[in-house]
Amino acid sequence: MSLFDKCEKFDVPQKVMEEGLYPYFHAIESRQDTEVIINGRRTIMIGSNNYLGLTSDPRTIQAAHDALEKYGTGCSGSRFLNGTLDLHITLEKELAEFFGKEAAVTLSTGFQTNLGAIASLVGMHDFIISDRENHASIVDACRLSYAKRTLKYSHSNMDDLERILARLPKEAGKLIVTDGVFSMGGDLANLPDICRLAKQYNAAVLVDDAHGLGMIGKGGRGTASYYGLEDEVDIITTTFSKSLASLGGCIVASKKIINYIRHKARPFIFSASIPPANAAAALEALRILKSEPERVEKLQQVAEHMRARLKAANIPFGSSNTAIIPIMTYTERRTLVLTRLLLNEGVYVNPVLPPAVEEGGCLLRTSYTATHTVEQIDRAADTIIRVFNQYPPEA
Repeated sequence: MSLFDKCEKFDVPQKVMEEGLYPYFHAIESRQDTEVIINGRRTIMIGSNNYLGLTSDPRTIQAAHDALEKYGTGCSGSRFLNGTLDLHITLEKELAEFFGKEAAVTLSTGFQTNLGAIASLVGMHDFIISDRENHASIVDACRLSYAKRTLKYSHSNMDDLERILARLPKEAGKLIVTDGVFSMGGDLANLPDICRLAKQYNAAVLVDDAHGLGMIGKGGRGTASYYGLEDEVDIITTTFSKSLASLGGCIVASKKIINYIRHKARPFIFSASIPPANAAAALEALRILKSEPERVEKLQQVAEHMRARLKAANIPFGSSNTAIIPIMTYTERRTLVLTRLLLNEGVYVNPVLPPAVEEGGCLLRTSYTATHTVEQIDRAADTIIRVFNQYPPEA
């Protein structure tokens, strides 16, 4: 048997392509904005994580351009050696202040932040307790850690979380890991109860706020801020590829935790540092967020307007109260067909199929931007309602 036999036999994408329903790798021919160009056609984008609309803001673009001129295109090394710029240090300082923590460390991608934090901190005598709907970066970080065991609790089920915690040795190291805003459903972690249980059972708490940053909390400071639990959450990880309109990520925590991660986290030590243009764009986006907190409120208003339109038309959607609205499609084929029909009508959404969701739980993940206009949202809503009515659920 050849190593590549599975590659030869893998033909699922080809079969979907033959039906004209393949939903991935659409080439965008313009800036990532509220509207994009796909196949030469202007399309309303409600499938992006550009929550604050800063990827096309002249200030973030200019900051990236200025950094290119000053520092060049890359750092050509890890932060440990020749890859630390004064720009990185400034960005880390302002991120720590923004989240109300003592220190921060930046990594080259958001995915790496969870790998860096979890895999470096959790040792062979420690336990990880993880929400079943956590992001893939958390799942991989748990696999790559030396944890004695990773235990998963049912999504946002606090009784199940307590059941697991109660069975673990009180003296053992324990890390509860959760998304702040869950990326598919758009729902929030129950941080008040998670922090209460962590204190009761001597556990630490890590929140991945990739989607919470810029979306919820005071001035967009995320899930811990939303609940007023900044001092109860030990570690926050996030990414720059969403609200901060760039690429990279950071971990914020106490000085001692960050010092340890800086010297132990393999994704940090053995990866080249964030390129200057990316660091500068993230820093400028952070400063814009701090100076224009009304963007967070505007983002919520945009999402609420879409929710109201969908509810009035009896289009089924998840119970999210964030700028991520999952529209339920249930079956795989209906999801693929609706995605194609919407794109043909000039509306871009993201299909979510198993194993990302359970069988029968397929959905269209829609997400919104603070700079969407009411006219754009109404056009998108009109199209969704019309297409859904034309292609109802299978009997």
